[in-house]
Amino acid sequence: MKRKRELAESDTAPRSKPKEHSEDPSGARRKKVASKEDINPDIGMMDNRLLADYVAQRTKRFGEDLSLVELEDVHIPESAIVDTSGWNRERQTINLPDFLTHFAQFDARSTDLSLAPMQPGSPHTLVLTGAALRAAELSRVLRKFQKKDATVAKLFAKHIKLQDATAFVEKTRINIGVGTPSRIIDLIAEGALRLETLERVVIDCSFLDRKKRNIFDMKETQRPLMQLLNKESFKLRYTTTGSPIKLIFY
Repeated sequence: MKRKRELAESDTAPRSKPKEHSEDPSGARRKKVASKEDINPDIGMMDNRLLADYVAQRTKRFGEDLSLVELEDVHIPESAIVDTSGWNRERQTINLPDFLTHFAQFDARSTDLSLAPMQPGSPHTLVLTGAALRAAELSRVLRKFQKKDATVAKLFAKHIKLQDATAFVEKTRINIGVGTPSRIIDLIAEGALRLETLERVVIDCSFLDRKKRNIFDMKETQRPLMQLLNKESFKLRYTTTGSPIKLIFY
């Protein structure tokens, strides 16, 4: 009887299914395909005049404490903005290196983005974004331009003390700096980040965060960005013909 009872229980008990193999025949793990990030496609359709108006509108929105004269003083001239509306690819993170290479070829000063100026802490390109995690993501895709004597530098505050960042920038030849406006303002004030060789400032503004906001949609990111872009050392070179700084909206 005992033996019959054990056989009956074994017949009614749920049988475990054989484990499905999570590896392909070659033994390599299958990688999940990353979904596309959210972007605002309207940014890529704007020419330099429309972008200048867009920046002015956002400045007025968050400049409730500024007078009309002060608002006019923080205006970005459309002549300083590169017209990138002819770029016909999506402004996803992965396309940023090709985007920069494409528009660098129209600038006779530094068409090879993998070369760094001789003076430490003197990048030819700055990439500005609204958050440290986003800056880290952008710096990863831009590493294709990094060489032994040309560093793609992370310039943001998260987990990096200003003292340590200053020491790093002062001794490092940098071709491209990627960071947040607030940290870059601090590094300029410390005298570590030099602007003499700066040729272009790339603004990461098509990217949208989880709340569908870009760098111009939040006061805590828009105000530092405009503070940086309106520094005297920037503004004087927006209109010069000698060694201008060009603004590129991605």
